[in-house]
Amino acid sequence: MKPEAQESSFKFDPKLGVHSRIGDLQFSYDENVFGPVPEFRRLDDIRRSLRNPQCQGPDPVYSIVMDVGRREHRAELQRRMLLFGVVIYAAGQLGDEPVRSQGHIHAIAPHCGWSTPELFEIWEGSAIIYAQESAGDNPGRCFAVKAGPGDRVVVPPAWVHSVINADPGARMMFGAWCDRQYGFVYDAIRAHHGPAWFPVLDGDRNITWEANPSYRSSELSIRSARNYPELRLNPGTPIYEQFARDPDSIQWVSEPARVAALWPGFEM
Repeated sequence: MKPEAQESSFKFDPKLGVHSRIGDLQFSYDENVFGPVPEFRRLDDIRRSLRNPQCQGPDPVYSIVMDVGRREHRAELQRRMLLFGVVIYAAGQLGDEPVRSQGHIHAIAPHCGWSTPELFEIWEGSAIIYAQESAGDNPGRCFAVKAGPGDRVVVPPAWVHSVINADPGARMMFGAWCDRQYGFVYDAIRAHHGPAWFPVLDGDRNITWEANPSYRSSELSIRSARNYPELRLNPGTPIYEQFARDPDSIQWVSEPARVAALWPGFEM
């Protein structure tokens, strides 16, 4: 078997039979796992939110599969309005930016009346989860959370967020818990030509940050991923496996009102 056809060896085992081969943005599933064919996000899909909309870069930028899980859990996932997704980002860069998503806010889910949170878990590579409190002219608090294999990051309800591949030399892969009635709202981000802070690669391909002049002045807090005991996340337990063992412990993703008191001052 040629090296490019070998399966990528995760540095972290998510305990879910979802696989991808080196140099590929495709997915395969174990016998007991369901999942769709991937959707691909093209460079033209995200240009309006990039620092340089005319830039060149990998195309497709990333692939995504939404609604993945063990067959035994399908009915329970639907009942709880929970959705698990997996995403692979290409290596490379988008002009002088690292490979990233354009940024969005979650649409209000009709079943709960909230713009719901999201729980990320990095499986392979190096990531930064960027988030800002508002898509308005004043972005509010802004965070850039560095995360590696096994790290989890929580984005609170109604926040703008974007995922960044922090290493241009390698692809990046993550899983995430979302609400089943998810929807992405892009208009306000596109109106500001991107997020409040752009990740920019310097001459050594390290990430620096540049403020987007379309917003009012803000500060960016750069930090490492943390544990979230207040959300009952168990360190060392993959987030899908935590659901398998204790489905109710992840229910705040689709029912954020359960922990409503946490969200106003939430620290990523």
